[in-house]
Amino acid sequence: MRQALRLPSEIPIEARVTIQRPVADVFAFYRDFENLPRFLGDVMAIERVGPESYRWTIAGPLGIRLKSTIKVTEERVNELIRYETTTVPGMRAEWTVRFAAEADPGRTDPGRTGAGRTDPGRTAAGPTEVHETLKTPFGRLGHVALILVGKPPAAEVAANLRRLKQLMETGRVTDTDHAVAGKFDGTPRGADRSGR
Repeated sequence: MRQALRLPSEIPIEARVTIQRPVADVFAFYRDFENLPRFLGDVMAIERVGPESYRWTIAGPLGIRLKSTIKVTEERVNELIRYETTTVPGMRAEWTVRFAAEADPGRTDPGRTGAGRTDPGRTAAGPTEVHETLKTPFGRLGHVALILVGKPPAAEVAANLRRLKQLMETGRVTDTDHAVAGKFDGTPRGADRSGR
């Protein structure tokens, strides 16, 4: 009797950050996927190829440029964006990004719904918590493979969210952890970075 090959279970990779901007601003900025290369460490370019589909150019290991098609599979304004890779069947990565308006601790807010959060449909003026969950292809095996090629997914997700926070709060990115060398240092691409 033959047994089907079972891939290891998925490992959800999670990170969160609080951004000192209203949820509507943070959601709108993130939902415009053309903004993502401004803070995602390995995404070099994004082009729209359909109503909910995008082609991402990603800097892979060893300087290899990869193209991947991403499709938005669910969206709830000011609350959630879910998207996944569709390039290779069976090799799906999936991201869920949740946005939660936090009540401004300095004021009383009638829209407060407990746990310091406001109703997701409201345009709250307080800070926003962004919580990202990534599921990599091939579960544990895929997770380990990414680490072995120098792309630890948990560290990359956390670094990307820190850069989103910096960009939304200060207008610039200074955190270069787990990013393509030179991408965020202000040096034009192709310029000599050796200081000579």
